[in-house]
Amino acid sequence: METYNKGDFDNVGINCNFVQDNHSKSKAGVLRGLHFQTKNTQSKLVRVIAGSVYDVALDLRKNSPTFGKWFGVVLNSENKKQLFVPTGFAHGFLTLTDDTEFVYKCDNFYNPESEGGIMWNDEELNINWKDFFDSEKIIISEKDKKNMSLNDFRIINPF
Repeated sequence: METYNKGDFDNVGINCNFVQDNHSKSKAGVLRGLHFQTKNTQSKLVRVIAGSVYDVALDLRKNSPTFGKWFGVVLNSENKKQLFVPTGFAHGFLTLTDDTEFVYKCDNFYNPESEGGIMWNDEELNINWKDFFDSEKIIISEKDKKNMSLNDFRIINPF
């Protein structure tokens, strides 16, 4: 099964040169994100090879008519869908099953000094995580618990 073809991306005007692949494995209920990098910004091509996630991309481009809007989709090993997350977007996902394996290509290297995040439960965004998993049982890393609100992000927005 072909999972990436640069020619297909070029044909629709997406010019990405992926330089890093990542692979994570999580139990059900783990929420990662919503992550971005302010320097060495990244576009990502994400997919699930085992299990299922609810995947969300949030537009952070300050001059975009869709700034602050998000898109969510279920990605799993059965539907084989992928999501392209362009530069200027935050990205996050919630694992819906145990032993979920999530893989993604990045067009720039991870840079811990420039990483940031938007709160997964920001009231302004009202992302519908609870439609997919009991919000009382969602597992958040200590790092992601410190993510900022979209309102605070507006002040520092580098995009």
